Amino acid sequence: MKIAIFSDTYFPQVNGVAQTLRRLSNHLDKKQITYQVYSPENKSSTTYPNINQFPSLPFFLYPECRTVITNPKKIENNLKQFKPDLIHLATPYMMGLYGLFAAKKLNIPVVSSYHTNFDQYLKYYHASLLEPFLWKYLKWFHQSTEKIFVPSKETQKKLESLNFSDLKVWGRGIDSDLFKPNTDAKEQIKKKFHIREKYILLFVGRLAPEKDLDTLNKIVDKLPSNIKDSVHWLIVGDGPSKEMWEEKEKKQNNMTLTGYIKGDELARIYAGADLFVFPSYTETFGNVVLEAMACGTPAIVANEGGVKDFVIDNVNGRICEKRNAESFIVAISELLGNEKMRLGMGREARGYALTQSWNSIFDGLLSDYYEVIQSSQKLNKKYA
Repeated sequence: MKIAIFSDTYFPQVNGVAQTLRRLSNHLDKKQITYQVYSPENKSSTTYPNINQFPSLPFFLYPECRTVITNPKKIENNLKQFKPDLIHLATPYMMGLYGLFAAKKLNIPVVSSYHTNFDQYLKYYHASLLEPFLWKYLKWFHQSTEKIFVPSKETQKKLESLNFSDLKVWGRGIDSDLFKPNTDAKEQIKKKFHIREKYILLFVGRLAPEKDLDTLNKIVDKLPSNIKDSVHWLIVGDGPSKEMWEEKEKKQNNMTLTGYIKGDELARIYAGADLFVFPSYTETFGNVVLEAMACGTPAIVANEGGVKDFVIDNVNGRICEKRNAESFIVAISELLGNEKMRLGMGREARGYALTQSWNSIFDGLLSDYYEVIQSSQKLNKKYA
């Protein structure tokens, strides 16, 4: 089996789509499945033998997704030489369009995946008037493919309500050997960031409006004084709102912005936190939430989006009303005030994460690839 992957974002970029596709390519390497990735070129690009990169510009709504400018013939000729059995379109914009048109022209089976709720992003970027046109386009794009992979049941329900068909859940896994509980982590984190407060509250994610940082800001400001004085906020990430949060950090005695962190250091931060606070409701999945859970840290999340697939209220975390800072504050107060409950939720969170291995998830995707390829071959034989 040969696979061609088209995406507007790829490693070493740090968003969820790029990281998932990098893990997928690693799995294909392990399974000795030949693949080629077609992606935009950017400042941080690294050259690999099977990565095809093209000149690009940042996409206005989401700079991590790049707009590729190239001659379609170049891509077609490359695909003719590579002869893939299947094309996977991981994003629905320029790189995805190049892949879709080439697939149809060369009669190659094609699937797509839906990763990002761009319709909700429009509201944060004051572009809601574009929403009907966006959905019309997304439906045309995805329904032009044989199967649409979605990261969660919640996302599947949303697209089904909009009359999308041929949907299949392709979930997300976790590296439970990297992201794991660490009894020494809290003291290490306190020492590194000069934290004196008793509790550490953590946010990890892109510092951008669509993560509902407005609600996070209100949570920070409105915590009761008896709790506020005993907690320290760690804000991990980067993005267009970073400057605003740097200004807030200067005014707060109990907040540290770390910038972007990855790998062992990030896992240590997750494990050292008492609670993971994540108000974003635009997630199609929520990788960072599962990472926190794998480290035994209960997550407090919004009641909308893909996180509802794996955060079970009052079992392995807390689910709060979206955009309601008071709801989050109540959950934080209750869990910080009940250590037995908090630690129990952490154990349940870790237990769930152990069931979500990347290997089983990617093996399931490969099975779906085979199914699409075989169906296409039977169809071609029928009309040959």
